[in-house]
Amino acid sequence: MAELRASIVITTKNRKDDLRTALLSAVRQAGDPEVIVVDDGSDDGTAAMVRAEFPTVVLHSFPESKGYIVRRNFGASAATGDIVVSVDDDAEFSTGQTLVQMLRSFADPRVGAVAMPFVNVKYGPEVHQRDAEGRPRQVERYIGTAHALRRDLFLRLGGYREVLFHQGEESDYCLRMLDAGFIVVLGDSDPILHYESPRRDFRRMDVYGRRNDVLLGWQNAPWAHLPGHQVRMLARAVVFGLRVRRFPAMLEGWCKGWGAVLAGRAERRPVSRDAWRLFMRMRYGR
Repeated sequence: MAELRASIVITTKNRKDDLRTALLSAVRQAGDPEVIVVDDGSDDGTAAMVRAEFPTVVLHSFPESKGYIVRRNFGASAATGDIVVSVDDDAEFSTGQTLVQMLRSFADPRVGAVAMPFVNVKYGPEVHQRDAEGRPRQVERYIGTAHALRRDLFLRLGGYREVLFHQGEESDYCLRMLDAGFIVVLGDSDPILHYESPRRDFRRMDVYGRRNDVLLGWQNAPWAHLPGHQVRMLARAVVFGLRVRRFPAMLEGWCKGWGAVLAGRAERRPVSRDAWRLFMRMRYGR
């Protein structure tokens, strides 16, 4: 197998100090990766900091904000490496060998994406996206903060669906990738350290999460599976919303999902029944 070259793509907005930490770890990675920053309309001096302190980093700075899904698509198209490695701007590589270790997972040509191990440092020491026995186990998706993709496949499949806007794009892409004959595996590299704040906008997450549950089914489910999926997603939204006392946001998200469907903003391209069943089995155990 020819040696694969990686591009590290970091999408950012108004997190200049966090980004500095991420870039310090990125430029120190073994393997001479390309490092790209996509600035989504920052007004805190992010672009000036990158130019002054990281002259080898490729910077794409936009005056307006369009969201990280749009910018991640742009970053993948702008990259020149075979593998696109995406980490959040509030994360860093724990060692200089993380990237080289991760690339080994792509020796299997069926692997279209790697869910890289990471630690949510502010929550505790647990390592996510790593098999307990260190096996390259297949999973149905990856978490956006730490993952790697085959660039040519990502572009061929159309990248992330921008109608999703916020949340859910990883699951949607992994399902389409599975339908194309490729898999996601857990990585075995040294972990990414993610400094995510415990303070999160749960209402925004609830609304877009339930909206995009609707769209995942509408855009991908075979007709025979679509009604059952939508009923299950509504039931899950109701039960979870009542349990955590955030039912109005859940209902709003579900309505927004169907609003997008009725407005014609979500195109149906159903995957095969086999791909849908396997994805659902891995995700929900059924």
